[in-house]
This record gives sequence, C-alpha cells and structure tokens, in this order.
Amino acid sequence: MSAPIRVALVTPYFPPSVGGLERYTHREALALRDDPDFEVVVVTTGTSRRTSVAEEDGVTVVRLAPWLKVSNSPVNGWWPVQLRRLLAHHRIDLVHAHAPTPYLADVAAYVAGRRPVVLTYHSGSMVKGVGGAVDALLTTYERAVLPRVMRRADRLVSVSPVASTEATGRAVVVPPGVDSDVFVPGGPPAGQDVVYVGRLQRTSRWKGVETLLEALARLSSPEARLVLVGDGDDVPWLRSRATDLGIADRVVWRGSLHGDDLVHAYQDAAVVVLPSLTESESFGMTLIEAMSCGRPVVGSAVGGIPYVVRDGVDGLLVPPGDATALAAALDRLLSSPSERIRLGDAGRAAAVERWDWRHSLAGTLGVLRDAATARPPQEGTHGRSVLR
Repeated sequence: MSAPIRVALVTPYFPPSVGGLERYTHREALALRDDPDFEVVVVTTGTSRRTSVAEEDGVTVVRLAPWLKVSNSPVNGWWPVQLRRLLAHHRIDLVHAHAPTPYLADVAAYVAGRRPVVLTYHSGSMVKGVGGAVDALLTTYERAVLPRVMRRADRLVSVSPVASTEATGRAVVVPPGVDSDVFVPGGPPAGQDVVYVGRLQRTSRWKGVETLLEALARLSSPEARLVLVGDGDDVPWLRSRATDLGIADRVVWRGSLHGDDLVHAYQDAAVVVLPSLTESESFGMTLIEAMSCGRPVVGSAVGGIPYVVRDGVDGLLVPPGDATALAAALDRLLSSPSERIRLGDAGRAAAVERWDWRHSLAGTLGVLRDAATARPPQEGTHGRSVLR
C-alpha cells in the first residue's frame, strides 16, 4: 500500500472566520482527513501575535501570525521562511493554495520548491472600480504578480467560469458545494424576512449591502424586515445608513452564525438575497445554501451568480447596484407565496442535483491526485508528520 499524499491546504481564512471560502476549505480539509489516500495540514492565518498549532476536527491547523492587513490581505514578511520550514517539518508532498486574497497563496506557491502546487481561485477581478490606493495595488497585483503565480501552479482550479484562472485556458472548473443533508428545508416562514448572509466589512462593500438597505426602504410591505447574518468593521456605518434611510427599526443584526443556527436562519427566511456589485463574487455560496433549504433567492446578474441562479427557474436576477430593481424582485416574491414555493422547490432540486458537495469534493480530490502523480514527491518526504 502506497503512503498517503501529504497535502498542505493553504488558505488565508478558515473557520471560525465566516465566508464561502472558509466553508469550502473546511469541507475540503474534512474530506482529505477522511480519505486514506491523503493526510492534510491546514495552513491559515490567525488573530494572535504568535503562530499557533492545534488539532481541530481531527485536522492539524497552523495559524500564522500576521503583522498587518493590507486591505483584506494578512501580511507578514517572515512567512516565506516560516512556510518553507512548515512544509519541510510536515513532510508535505503537495501544496493546495486558495486565493484570491493576495500574499499567502503567492508565498506558498513560490516556497513549495519541487512540490506540485494546485491553485484554486475563488474570484474574478478584485478591483473595485472606485479608484484610490487599494484599487491601484490590486491592479498592479493582478497584472504583475498573479500571472506569475498561475504559471507556477501545476494545476489551476476555478470555482466558476468567471474566475480569473479561466483566462489561462488551463483551469478546470470545480464549483463549491453544499451539504444537502444539513441544509434542509424547514416549514413555511413565519414572517417576511429578507435574509443576507456574508461579511459586513469595509473591504467587502462590493457585496452590495448598502444597495440592499436602499431596496428595503422601497419595499411595499411594511412588515418586511432585513436580517443581516454576519459581522465586521462596517456595521457602525451600515447602522448609520439604515437610520438615514428611516429603516433602522426594520433591520435585524444577527452577527455571525454557524452550524444549526445558520441553517435555521435560512429556514426562517422568506427570501435570501446576495446583492453583489462586482466580479469579485465569482460564485455565491450563500445562494446554494439557501436553495438547499428550499428558500427562493435573488442575486445580482454579475460575476458567477448567473452561473448559479437561472433567472425565473430557480431564483431571480437583477442588475447590480439597482436598488429599485432589487426592491421590485423582493416585492414580487414577498407578495406571492406560490411563487416563493415554486422557486424554493426548484432551488432545492438544483442544490441536490447540481451543487451537492459530493460532486465538488470528487472533482477536487481528483485534481490533487492527478497533480501528485504527475510530479512524484520529493525523496524522503514520506512518514508520519510530527504534530506540535
């Protein structure tokens, strides 16, 4: 019996941090843990000033200490040395790096040495289109750094046809997935709650939450509420914006939710919405989770959302940044229980048939096996890793 392939799963963020990338990488880590062909070590970032190593859900998780954040990117000048040592210490055979958050995945690709590298890219262009220093840095990164990292990778994976890796002509599309046995339909919702799940950070304003607040102010139904599931440094500003719009008493701030609490938040929704503004939204994990719970969804016709939602079939699409159109779509669903049931049932069927994790994990593990066998591991890398 051949030795298992030792994988370093490198991701800028990992649970308990909340987001689609975090759920994707956590699910992959558990699948690698349970597959006898693999052993896995997760390398991610933490909030402490010191690097920590812990066993989480039966997986070794190394949390690197950042010096600072540049936009949403944790950065530490020591990481190139630290990562090289970690790969050697854990006798890693293959590096699976997740982006688009710059720096950590880039460093991992370049210090991998002779080890094969698989890069999974979760976004289209990250440039926000608002100008300023951050957009200038992102433009430079996407033009000068990212192409080099993609060339270094032995295999490229896109989460949707609009991810930046698609331009290389080398990428295989392996979309995220949903556990349809966990995200299950509940009973009819008790109210008219419009639910958003995602980050509430200044660097994530491209998620379109301000547009969603403006749409709430335009809704016909005075009983409709907006339930925001998530947290971040933009909450004070968003609260102020809700007050300015006269809807502060109709916005519910749930904070970050996990596990059963997150499932129940979807089940309690009348409608789930993802009003993203840019191609940074290359997929939309929250949409397939809501669909799996049998809830109708409304998304922006931008990035990878039209890849997930078929307008009028298993959800509705609206132009990005158009609060009037978003309000009209929400009014249409809130005023028609039969339409909500029709789209919710279709969404549940799509979640099971198109987006169940079983399809995604089989594709991801297949790419990793292919990359590992195409380039044999370095001599002397096999043997059990030392956990500390």
